[in-house]
Amino acid sequence: MTRPTLAQALALYEAGRYAEAEAVARAMASAGSWPREEAPRALSIAAAAMGAQGSYDEALATYDELLPVFGRLFGASHPETLALRSNRAQTLTALGRHAESEAECVALARAAARGGLQMRMLAAAARNGLIYALNGQGRHPEAEALAREALAAHRLPARFALVLRLGLARSLNGQGRHGEALAEAEHADELRRSLPEQECRPETGAVELALATALLGLGRSTEARTLAATAHHGCLAAFGPDHRRTAEALALFDRIDGS
Repeated sequence: MTRPTLAQALALYEAGRYAEAEAVARAMASAGSWPREEAPRALSIAAAAMGAQGSYDEALATYDELLPVFGRLFGASHPETLALRSNRAQTLTALGRHAESEAECVALARAAARGGLQMRMLAAAARNGLIYALNGQGRHPEAEALAREALAAHRLPARFALVLRLGLARSLNGQGRHGEALAEAEHADELRRSLPEQECRPETGAVELALATALLGLGRSTEARTLAATAHHGCLAAFGPDHRRTAEALALFDRIDGS
């Protein structure tokens, strides 16, 4: 039988086959005769796959176990170690531990401020994580300012521009500025349509949620209900019932029906 490999686990993850990716990564991590750094790398893919299925506590526990291992193997400032910390910070946000996520994202942005393309992408991910952590704490004006600064100051791949637009729309919705939020969500929708499916798969349902929230704020509840239902069905199929975005979409749908 063919032994599982990192490439197989990563390909499954990128294809949205998260349960299979986790199983392959775990099998690889438990197999012998690999270089010593391969098992921790496999477990990091397993942790990401857990998070994509909404198993946030288990993912966080795995990240916490892996951080000192990555530090010993690669060094504290190595891109792989910083990427692991970035994924952990996103998990903290998913668990509602926004202040902890904020502190980690600030530290990550500082650590990745200098360097090549990989470090710049890590810094961009940290800024995006910070925006979501600020929004999660109700600090919407700060999140808005950071999102606008990031969008204006950097030439970013469309994938990063998409998540920044979504963070900006969330901050505007949080301030009750639903017309502006709708415009940003529509920009995000245009960006999504320009991307390959694989690149925007992690944002499944996010555009519809931003649009639905803005439309509901504008009193357009019938349109909002349709989009909230689309978001919920998409998230349920992509991530399962335990994912935070699936729950958010269902809560918005119930809120619209109750209004």
